[in-house]
Amino acid sequence: MATTNINVRTDIELKQAAELLFADLGLNMSSAINMFLKAAVNYDGIPFSIRRAAPNAETRAALAEYEEMKNNPQKYKRYNSFESLMDEVLTDA
Repeated sequence: MATTNINVRTDIELKQAAELLFADLGLNMSSAINMFLKAAVNYDGIPFSIRRAAPNAETRAALAEYEEMKNNPQKYKRYNSFESLMDEVLTDA
């Protein structure tokens, strides 16, 4: 079977981590990439779920707080300028 080259650019740290993982599994980078390509062809698509990462609890809480503030602006203090906000913050510090 004839072979061809594929050039892929990736982050150096990701490459190193992948090489360590594949070596631990008894594979080299070429074998691992070929396994992925064969799986994709057999699956007729990407052989795993691709989706956005779900926000963590802190981010969900911040987004909920933002929605609350947006929906009920009368409950929250407003500032005329960034300087006035900073003055209050520094006074309270």
